Amino acid sequence: MDKLTAAFNKNKQYFKNDALSGITVALALIPEAIAFAFVAGVSPLLSLQTAVVVALVAALLTGRPGMISASTAAIAVVLAPLVMEYGVEYLFAAVILMGILQALMGLTKLGKFTSLIPYSVVLGFLNGLALVIFFAQWEQFKVRETMLVNGIEETHEVWLPLPDLLIMLGFVGLTMLIIQYFPRITKAVPSSLVGIGVVTILSLAMAYMGGHQLTTVADFAGMNLVGALPSFHLPIVPLNWDLITIVFPFAFIAALVGLTEAALTLRVVDDMTNTKGKMDREFFAQGFANLTSGFTGGMGGCAMIGQSIISVQSGARTRLSGVVAALALLGFIMLAGPLVNAIPLASLIGLMFMVVISTFKWESLKYGKKIPKSDYFVIAIVTIATLFLNLAVAVIIGVLLSTVMFAWEKGKHLENAVHIRQDGTKVYRLEGILFFGSTLNFKELFTVKDDPKQVILDLKLARVMDFSALEAIDSVAIKYQELGKKFTVVRPGPNCRTLLENADKISAITIEENYKPEN
Repeated sequence: MDKLTAAFNKNKQYFKNDALSGITVALALIPEAIAFAFVAGVSPLLSLQTAVVVALVAALLTGRPGMISASTAAIAVVLAPLVMEYGVEYLFAAVILMGILQALMGLTKLGKFTSLIPYSVVLGFLNGLALVIFFAQWEQFKVRETMLVNGIEETHEVWLPLPDLLIMLGFVGLTMLIIQYFPRITKAVPSSLVGIGVVTILSLAMAYMGGHQLTTVADFAGMNLVGALPSFHLPIVPLNWDLITIVFPFAFIAALVGLTEAALTLRVVDDMTNTKGKMDREFFAQGFANLTSGFTGGMGGCAMIGQSIISVQSGARTRLSGVVAALALLGFIMLAGPLVNAIPLASLIGLMFMVVISTFKWESLKYGKKIPKSDYFVIAIVTIATLFLNLAVAVIIGVLLSTVMFAWEKGKHLENAVHIRQDGTKVYRLEGILFFGSTLNFKELFTVKDDPKQVILDLKLARVMDFSALEAIDSVAIKYQELGKKFTVVRPGPNCRTLLENADKISAITIEENYKPEN
């Protein structure tokens, strides 16, 4: 009985912590979801509904209880060009395909491959993402101006008039100050919500007194937002090959970016809770959440590191926190439409600038000589590639670059000790890893023309890793044979022996089994 009581009290405490955590997360999601809407170029209501759907479905299926998913800046940045060129219906189609790709990656257990992403690539990715978000905000400080040029109307983007620009920057700065310093007063209410609330009240007061009127969410959306439940929506797009060619690149990139964010978030939550989440299940959860989002007219999303940290720090340990967050957010959408309409864009820009500051890894600027130059180079290249290409391509470039640099470094560390036996046989005693990156150095170790009639390659201290290594040994053996010299391999490791046995009919390599070293 005592055990049952203890278990009940423990579960009751979990329920309380997760419920309160979910409400806290929902409050923090509201301003961010609205802000991410104008990054993607969609309605704030669409972004809020996306946050509800993604948060709810991902929480129900998650492989890492306590994690929070919703509409995010990372996915918004990737899909924004698609919205700009083709419209929201193509966005919905891309999100559906993105969800299918992610779910398939989860079902085929590809989650483990995210561990191949080096930390230098992750740093570059985060820095690049921060810069992309930063530069995207400056579009809100511009207006379209039409002028006559040789009798033809031309539209250009120009900066706001200086007085308007200074007022907007002032409200942006005020929002940032509140978000930064309000937690020193209390952490009971998310500082981002307080910042947006204060700036909204000041903006309304200024407009009421006949002063300057800031651009609001309603102005940005082109209409007043009315709360509505997410509902089934089949994308209105032509079902042909052109659709695939248009949406697949965006869907594939968004899928990779979303899963990268999910993997990073899962690692962070694992470290915070000293537990281990299920990567492949989380990938499937992300995919199914985005599939559902696409079929309910959503912009897609992924795991959120910041909100997941808030969730865990607030005591969340089960999937209930994500469910409560989604339901609380849905309640806000239904009841607080007029408040959302009045929010000035300046406050959302201030919030996004704070997201930039928290996303950018400032410590990477201080590394200098503390890390290898190759890692610093990778960080810089991935950051630049993120700015000028896109997030997923930047990550792929970073992984490939890191792989090449790793191979180059390992390829240089190949040692060779030469010994002449009493019978005149020359022994090359190899030490190190022989693989595609070290084959050139390996071939240069041998002085084929000057060597005696019998040569031995001792592989006891070496590891032969791949077919390129086998081909390198074979090419050396052929060179000796062409000069009428005997070349044999001794003491190969298990992996090398398997490679040699499998290639027996196509290789000129001979293994000597009865070799006895003199020293």
